[in-house]
Amino acid sequence: MTFSAVDWALLAVAALLSAALTLWTVRRSRRAITNWVDRAVLRAVHQFQVRLKRYRLVSKRSVRQQLLQDPLVVDAVREHSQEHGVSELDARVRVERYIDEIVPYFNVLSYYRLGYNLARLLVHLFYRVSSEYQDRAALNAIPRRDVVVYLMNHRSNADYVVVAYVLAQAVSISYAVGEWARVWPLEYVFKSFGSYFIRRGFREPLYHVVLERYIQLITRNGITQGIFLEGGLTRNGAFRPAKIGLLDYIVRTLNDLPADRNVWLVPVALNYDRVLEDRTLIMELLDRDTRPGRVRQLTTVVHYLFFNVMRLLTLSLKRYGRVAVNFGTPISMRDWVRERPGVLEQPKEDRLPQMQELADDVMARIGDILPVTPVPLVAAALLSFGESVVRSDALLDRIDEFRDHLLGRGAKLVQPERRPDIILDRAWRMLSMRRLAVHDHGSYVILPRQRPLLEYYANSIRHLLPGTVYEPAMHPAREVDRHLPRLATETRRRGR
Repeated sequence: MTFSAVDWALLAVAALLSAALTLWTVRRSRRAITNWVDRAVLRAVHQFQVRLKRYRLVSKRSVRQQLLQDPLVVDAVREHSQEHGVSELDARVRVERYIDEIVPYFNVLSYYRLGYNLARLLVHLFYRVSSEYQDRAALNAIPRRDVVVYLMNHRSNADYVVVAYVLAQAVSISYAVGEWARVWPLEYVFKSFGSYFIRRGFREPLYHVVLERYIQLITRNGITQGIFLEGGLTRNGAFRPAKIGLLDYIVRTLNDLPADRNVWLVPVALNYDRVLEDRTLIMELLDRDTRPGRVRQLTTVVHYLFFNVMRLLTLSLKRYGRVAVNFGTPISMRDWVRERPGVLEQPKEDRLPQMQELADDVMARIGDILPVTPVPLVAAALLSFGESVVRSDALLDRIDEFRDHLLGRGAKLVQPERRPDIILDRAWRMLSMRRLAVHDHGSYVILPRQRPLLEYYANSIRHLLPGTVYEPAMHPAREVDRHLPRLATETRRRGR
């Protein structure tokens, strides 16, 4: 079969029309998708009435270029190449790798549609949530141009979800996330939420210059940040010493801000009736040889997820009690610097001790507003007798004594109007479900192997309780198995 010139011309015209139609369809589809995304973003912003900083929407490529052209980063590249005997090109490639690792790409829909709805589902599935503001008026009075940084204690990896959910109606938070989350798909999820990654314990100066300049860049542009001041999860329930690296970067940004802008630190305290990772965290206090291997840890996680999914499907999943968040009074860094003239220009060795005082002060404020939920209160009361068997009436009296002491010192009890018997009833649901103790003939019996877990929860509020030492009565049940792990091992290890 042969084609004439007219046939070939008609085929060419048809092909051109088909290509044009396809191109038009693709462009219309792309424009329609873009318009839909833009409308969805606007709906999310209007719905949450959030303080969305313009710099949140700046592309990662733009942030990357600003960091590569930063004079301090350029100087650090030169010093690194000279010190390690490598070319500046190799050092620059190293910087680009650090930038790609640290810098996120915030997505409004990911944060406010996927993230918020998933957080709301998970938080309410596992906990009853309560939040309290010690000075809401002071928080609301912070000018929109100022920078707000939330400094928190760190009890669980769920802290990220809980705080972001509680604050979703007011602001989006850019978290400092450790390397534990740099696995698929968590890395992409956290980065789409605007969180940046940090390497804890990594001492290379070039890396820290890149990290410092990135944090100062987003601080200058007003990005609200969330930092866990302890630098990691508590293993024994008590506060860990405050870390000051990120805090030092942020406070020194004041030198780059106009005089009419300020940085505010907001203490945030979290506490739980049940921390999801509590047993794993306690195991990390043991000697390395006795820790479970990765296969056993993975088996434990799979076992936990499987049985909770089955409980959810069979409508038998029970909540894990209360999670409570308290927000303290914001601290003005302009006022803090004004009381210490020249502190930000001092050499590092002179400046850091004062930064440590600031961090310790924030941790003390967090401790003062730490929510007291039923399980930690009852755990502390049970352990205060020093015995394994505690009479019910004596336990109620101790709970009442602790409750009065906490209220007298202004501690933040969750639902402080509750009577001691109601507090015990709320806590007992979790203690019995976790098999931490048994109730027998009018007495509560602490199961020996569960004592470290009770200590973990009691330690979270130990600093708020009276320092009285209660002498235990003689009882056969006080016999302690010396081979069992105890949380005190961390204290002894630090004291070596």
